[in-house]
Amino acid sequence: MAVGKCSLENLVERNPAERNLAEGILVEGNPAERKLTEGILIEENPAENKEETMSSLATNNCSANNFSINNRSISNLSIEKLKEFYQGKSVLVTGHTGFKGSWLCRILTLAGAQVTGYALEPPTDPSLFTAAGLEETINSAEGDIRSLEDLLAVFKLARPEIVFHLAAQPIVRDSYKDPLYTYETNVMGTVNVLECVRRTDTVKSFLNVTTDKVYENREWEYGYRECDSLDGYDPYSNSKSCSELVTHSYQKSFFVDRACAISTARAGNVIGGGDFAPDRIIPDCIRAAARKEEIVVRNPYSTRPYQHVLEPLAAYLTIAMEQYKNPSLAGYYNVGPDDCDCVTTGELTSLFCEAWGEGMHWINRSDGGPHEASFLKLDCSRIKKVFG
Repeated sequence: MAVGKCSLENLVERNPAERNLAEGILVEGNPAERKLTEGILIEENPAENKEETMSSLATNNCSANNFSINNRSISNLSIEKLKEFYQGKSVLVTGHTGFKGSWLCRILTLAGAQVTGYALEPPTDPSLFTAAGLEETINSAEGDIRSLEDLLAVFKLARPEIVFHLAAQPIVRDSYKDPLYTYETNVMGTVNVLECVRRTDTVKSFLNVTTDKVYENREWEYGYRECDSLDGYDPYSNSKSCSELVTHSYQKSFFVDRACAISTARAGNVIGGGDFAPDRIIPDCIRAAARKEEIVVRNPYSTRPYQHVLEPLAAYLTIAMEQYKNPSLAGYYNVGPDDCDCVTTGELTSLFCEAWGEGMHWINRSDGGPHEASFLKLDCSRIKKVFG
């Protein structure tokens, strides 16, 4: 895969009419965006077309009041609180065309940030990035994270104060198919981002988003803590372990005496509206339901720290904000659900079938694929203690 050249024409100053942040809400008269906050990707009549409905069992709500799922608050963070900090700040997001990156950019624009994104074109078609109209509301540069030259050009133009690094090859099974690309993207991509941060004196807060899979997984019943060994098994997990180590080295080598706080966030599996990626359980369920087929579950007894997409995003936004104000809060943080909320893939699929109805059911059928961990939990007591 050739390293692509980034497009910089979108990095000009713009004031799109769609960006109306006065009330911190989605724009009036744009039903497509309003439907996105309900976890539904746009169609003229989504009620009649479940194939394009990615509600993922829960309603997403990013309003001026709070982050909530089915009207249940998931954090003490609100758009108004975010606006107090992020309004007017220059924020750069790598991987902004992906699932979490798109949601993060949408929240940041609601909070009044000047957002610049750097990523390849959306990884799926359809995509949340396109459906949300984000290309019209942020400065979007298309480029490969493996190109230091292109990435540095974007940093020089954006002059960011805060950087979120989400760009990655994120699929475990794809990492077995193309380990070289996975390591180039996830390891050297991180090196390139940190090198740009090192060369950009405006950056005060940097967050590298990795994964819960960075740990040496011994299939223990207790959740892994931030002090446990990093040694992912498969090329994806291992490349993210390396990304963590790169971040630790850069922080100790270049940022000890500099006013730039650096953290990593190790988040568990996410679900939510707008996810079209392959080999993710809820999108796989949706695709099977649309075809009126039974759902094939490869590893129904595997335990994962599933969480709604707004939950880790609230954590990312909080870490970046609080370490900007108090650099002593920088560190390495697990981000996941409480132990009692961790479920098996089979249990989650059963919840989906119950919510979807129409006689949906799943079957246990291994496809003979490569190794995937059976049991994984995180101990998230540190992030709760530090940030409440």
